[in-house]
Amino acid sequence: MSTQFKQAEHKIPGPIEVADEVLYANAHPSMSHVSPEFIPVFGECIKMLRETLLTKAGQPFLIAGSGTLGWDQVASNLVEPGEEALVLHSGYFGDSFADCLEAYGAKVTQIKAPIGAAVTEAQIEKALKRSKYKVLTFTHVDTSTGVLSNAKMIAQVSRRVSPDTLIILDGVCAVASEEIRFDDWDIDVVISATQKGLGTPPGLSVVLASQYALNVLENRKTPVTSYYASWKRWLPIMKAYEFGSAAYFATPPVNLIYAFHVSLKSITHGGISLEERFHLHREASKRVKQAAFDLGLKQVPLDLDYSANGMTALYYPEGLDADDIIPLLMKKDIVIAGGLHKDIKGKYFRIGHMGLTAVDGSRGDLDKIIQGLQETIREAKAAKGVQ
Repeated sequence: MSTQFKQAEHKIPGPIEVADEVLYANAHPSMSHVSPEFIPVFGECIKMLRETLLTKAGQPFLIAGSGTLGWDQVASNLVEPGEEALVLHSGYFGDSFADCLEAYGAKVTQIKAPIGAAVTEAQIEKALKRSKYKVLTFTHVDTSTGVLSNAKMIAQVSRRVSPDTLIILDGVCAVASEEIRFDDWDIDVVISATQKGLGTPPGLSVVLASQYALNVLENRKTPVTSYYASWKRWLPIMKAYEFGSAAYFATPPVNLIYAFHVSLKSITHGGISLEERFHLHREASKRVKQAAFDLGLKQVPLDLDYSANGMTALYYPEGLDADDIIPLLMKKDIVIAGGLHKDIKGKYFRIGHMGLTAVDGSRGDLDKIIQGLQETIREAKAAKGVQ
């Protein structure tokens, strides 16, 4: 591994910083996915993902694709056509997961929280008592609103009221930036992707399934409704690589897995523990949100108790909009995202502060983001004569 490679200067955070050593690993010479050098790299990624999500028996699936492929894996492997699914909706991605489930024949019921809020324990309990659901899904951090759902509470109430219901955590914007305890909280599936808290370029669908979920798969009455997403095809591949031999169903993204290996090694065996990593994300979040509060900016989440630690969603100041804010931040080499939730799309923006930005204070990313935001709000208000 070269210690001299350094990526070119670029805008931050947009959506996450990737370490130099991870990008360098992504430039590994191309090689066959069955080569002896690659087999242990893939196998170690499987093992380190378990460490990242604090599980001993969970089964990882690392498959070429985006985070969206995780929805297809859940819908096609665990829900048979005509079965009931309960989707907890805290923003845009609840609708999307529901659409995917319906595409595979599920009967979907959504509980929709108000914009900026999360579904409550009482609402979940009432729904689970009313009907029998095969799966309960929720987006741990919905990036359209910045809302953080209480994963531990959701799992507890589901197990208490409907113990057979599979608990599905969509963690694309949560894994490695939010606390997730797969075994302790009794989660059945975590869906993620490489390009957010896992600190790797996009292109790999990252999924972890419980043994209970795999038993449900094994005992389904109808065939799996996807070819590419079928765990029955992928499970032998994952097991082969973990135990030191190659197998083939579809070609894995070899270079990306090299990059993912370096990032996972940093997360699981780097200079800080997972507990410290969670703490640093909480502290980074507090800094950004306090700076926004001091500027008079209002968060989209209605309460700090369900506000994400890896990102912040903020309404524009009265009298200003995206055209006043985003270009000025871009000039300061800071990338933010506009609104995504259809009901408030033009009214707010989103800042990412996860991964390296949160855990490596020596980089100064948070200082740059906060200073840039302060300067931008001041300049934009002055330009438009807004108080």
